[in-house]
Amino acid sequence: MLHVNITNSIFSTFLVTGIPGLEAVYIWIAIPFCAMFLITMVGNMTIIIVIWREQTLHVPMYLFLAMLASSDLGLSLFTFPTLLRIFLLNDRELTTTACFTQMFFIHTFQDLESAIILAMAFDRYVAISHPLHYHSILTDTVIAKIGLAIVVRTLTVQVPLPILLKRLYFCHSNVLSHSYCLHPDIIKLSCSSTTVNSIFGLFVVLSTMGLDFLLILLSYALILKTVLSMASHSGRLKALNTCISHLCAVVLFFTPMICLSMLHRFGPRLPSHVYVTLANMHFLIPPVMNPIVYVVKTKQIRDKIQKLFIRKATKKAQAASIT
Repeated sequence: MLHVNITNSIFSTFLVTGIPGLEAVYIWIAIPFCAMFLITMVGNMTIIIVIWREQTLHVPMYLFLAMLASSDLGLSLFTFPTLLRIFLLNDRELTTTACFTQMFFIHTFQDLESAIILAMAFDRYVAISHPLHYHSILTDTVIAKIGLAIVVRTLTVQVPLPILLKRLYFCHSNVLSHSYCLHPDIIKLSCSSTTVNSIFGLFVVLSTMGLDFLLILLSYALILKTVLSMASHSGRLKALNTCISHLCAVVLFFTPMICLSMLHRFGPRLPSHVYVTLANMHFLIPPVMNPIVYVVKTKQIRDKIQKLFIRKATKKAQAASIT
């Protein structure tokens, strides 16, 4: 236990938790997580580069997809390195500043992703329910305003969180129950009154991811209503097929979070590694799976990626033949 004068903390560091009970095989567990991190970085960067370089993909659906890939990249950069440091180096220690910084960026990118998934649901609703007015409704200006609104909303609710944490004393323990610094986990360790932090934290969750999830459900209710009103069976299947990738993103992002929340509040007391695994699924699986799902299910993205790599291979072959 270290006393520091520059903060309100008795502890100067926090200890994050790996996967309890599996410490002996951390080095082997690190292998799939390294592969997941590589897939995440390559997959999301490829999608961003392809959409940026191909003018034909500068349409609402793919612009929102580029935003999703960017938020997945950000989330991965603040989660995977900490986890890999635990598994490879058995280094669990984070300073209070580093911990609060990680918490801020994890929750920021988490909220950004939630809002982007909502924007993509709105995009699918407009495309299916108002196909003739799709491009007149979702203009470049509207998309830019939606992107700006997402960023402003996220920063408005996330910036106060680390500021409010600075007023707390941490003297009960410095061992966090997850592999990252998360707001609910941090305030549990405080020996000060956390009423304001808890109320504001609950408000943030309900006003961002909670509200987003309800609006996504509303969007799909309206989409389903439109699809069922279509006379053609093939038309209904075609319309629903355009939503599959987005539905996968919704399921991947919200299911672990809802399961974790329900278990914490209403479920039986389970071993700690169950909660750690669910939290890891919520933060790690969507950035890995989203690019895979969209590349597999979206022919335009697949074709443009193939075209990009063929073009690079051709240039290399031409350069080699000249030399």
